[in-house]
This record gives sequence, structure tokens and C-alpha cells, in this order.
Amino acid sequence: MKRKVLTSKKIIVAVTGSVAAYKSIDLIRALKKENAAVKVIMTSSAANFVTPYSLKIASGDEVITDMFSDPFAHIEIPKWADALVVAPATANTISKFYCASADDIVGACFLAFEGPVIVAPAMNWRMYTNPIFVEKLDHLKDKGIIEVKPERGDLACGEEGIGRLAGVDIIVESIKKVLAVDPDLSKKKLVITAGPTREYIDPVRFISNRSSGKMGYAIAMNALSRGAEVTLISGPTWIDPPKGARTILVETAEEMMASVSENADKADALIMAAAVADYAPAKKSGQKEEKKDSMFLELRATEDILKAVASMKRRPLIVGFAAETGQNRERARGKLVGKNMDLIVFNDVTLSGSGFDVDTNKVTIMDGTTEEEHPLMSKHDVAAVILDRVASLLS
Repeated sequence: MKRKVLTSKKIIVAVTGSVAAYKSIDLIRALKKENAAVKVIMTSSAANFVTPYSLKIASGDEVITDMFSDPFAHIEIPKWADALVVAPATANTISKFYCASADDIVGACFLAFEGPVIVAPAMNWRMYTNPIFVEKLDHLKDKGIIEVKPERGDLACGEEGIGRLAGVDIIVESIKKVLAVDPDLSKKKLVITAGPTREYIDPVRFISNRSSGKMGYAIAMNALSRGAEVTLISGPTWIDPPKGARTILVETAEEMMASVSENADKADALIMAAAVADYAPAKKSGQKEEKKDSMFLELRATEDILKAVASMKRRPLIVGFAAETGQNRERARGKLVGKNMDLIVFNDVTLSGSGFDVDTNKVTIMDGTTEEEHPLMSKHDVAAVILDRVASLLS
């Protein structure tokens, strides 16, 4: 069964006057997909960037733009909600929160709300780093407001810097972490690996594989939302590290081996979602090799990380992955037994929507005696069912 942390949770999404306001539609849809109930409020400035009607379609409910359209909306809506999420949050709105201003529906709901408040700032980098604004935001955070920090990148004004609204998935995971009904991994230490490794032929060329890192990062984000202390050891990937995780970036199988060995003995569980290269060049040239008609490349086997961890005196719970071409379940079961794992996650990468460079997967989770097959689902949902098993075993 899919584990939906936000099922039946009531969330106010407050939209303010940023160019990024259109992204609130995707946020609302993502929350609805997680079975949350959503009510939308917005400032009059926000209506310059996204229409109330668009937000009404996304939420399935009336959007409140004027605090005088319903004289008690600023009291009743906060009483209804479990969380208030301001995304995007402008410098103006955050400054109004600091001053306890209630001259619009967002400010009034903020003052009347007694639960967790999450703000996701979006603005020009000069505004976000202005010392006066930083002081106000820090004061609000000291009072318990949770910030989902903006990303660094291209801004609407054409400049580059920190101030771009965090990704919808990052905001949703932050909400999950705050509203987790059952923080079943609270105080548990998880080491999670993700992505490919690169094995260098020379300083320019390397051999690698198609792993995107999406599965490992989804597991890390889900574990954080369930209260775990996460160390993410990642090979090269374009995905931003999840907020709240201790992230260690590596490139080669040797570097990943060293990092896992250093952290696994302190962990309650090791989840090896990384696609570690089975082979590496026997010799690495110190300079770029000249192009020739052919090249002989001698490979050596890399050290098996799972076997090494399984032989530790103080070993964690071990979860491995078996990405196969075809229904080679017996080979996956052989890895489970041969490497002394507790669980192995099997998937056939030849199936449509399952495997590399996609947001979905179809997996079978195996232990020593049983096989638990799951339908095609998002990698975030796959992460949830894997961690359901991990939490059960750790309890």
C-alpha cells in the first residue's frame, strides 16, 4: 500500500506577488496528489501573476483574495488548517510577518494561525541577501517559522544568484517532514547511496552507467520526512541535495567505498541505491590519451561495498538493489543471499517506465523468504514502500 504522509492533512497555501506565483499551481496539485486538503489564499499582488480562477481549478475550492469578502475567513481558515505554507513568499510579505501586519488576508491568517508556518522565499538575490531582510527572516525563524531556502540559478530579472523558488518536490517534502503523522524513523541513522560512479581512463575520459540518482534521492527525501537522520553519499548527478541531509559527494567506486565504510558502522541501516561500477580501468593515464584507431582497455573488478559492510563487526540493516534486464529474479535472490543483505529491491529496467532517467519504477522487494511485488508507481512512492519495510525491521 502507498504511504501518504499528508493524507487528510489540511493545508493553507498562501500565494504572494512574485513572478514565481504560477508555480503555486504545481504545488497545489502535488499536495492534492498526496491526498491533502488545500485551501488557497492570495494577496492582491499575486493576482498580477496567476489568476484566482487557475488556483481554484487546481485546489477544487474557492480562493480567498479579499479579507472583507468573508469577515471571519481570517479566523475560520486558520482554525481549520494543520499547516500554513507561503509559496512563493515575497520580501514584502515576510517583512509584514515580522511587523505583525494584518492588512491583507495572508497577513491576517498568519497572525491567527497557531500551527507550523513554512515560507518558501522567491525574490532577487540582492533582496534576499539584504542585511535588513536577513535580520527579519532570521528573527521569524527564531520564533519557529520554517524556511524552505531558495535555489541559486537564473532569476526572472535575467540575473543569476540565490532567490529562485525552491522546487515543488522540495517544498512538499518539507511539509511532509513537519506534518509526518508517524515519524517511524525518528532518531534512526540511515546511510543512503545514490547515482552512478565514474571510473577514469584518463583525466578527461571515464566509464560510467545510466543511473540518474533519482531513486536514491527520493529515498533520502522520504526518510527525512519520516524523522530519520540521513547521510546521503552521492555519485555525480544533476539533482540538488535534499535539504536536511548530510550529503557527501563522491565520483569513483573507491571513493564511495571509503565514504560508506566510514559511515556505515554508525548507521542503523544502509540503503545502497547507487549504481556502483563493477569494473574500473586497471591503469589510469596521467594525461589525456591520444586518439587512435583502437584502444585496449584492461578492467579490474571494483571492491564489493555490500559484502564489505556485511562483514563488519557492527553491521547495519542492509538494503541492496538489483537492476536487471529481464525477469532475472533468481540472480537478484542470489545477490541477496551471497552478499548477506536483509532486503533487495529488484527491477527490470527493460520495462516501460521502470529504471533509468524516468520518475517511475516497478519493483519487487525480496527478503530471505518472501517477494513483495508492487505496480508501476512514482519513485517517491517506491521510496515510501521500501522505507515501510526498513522501519518495520528496525522496530
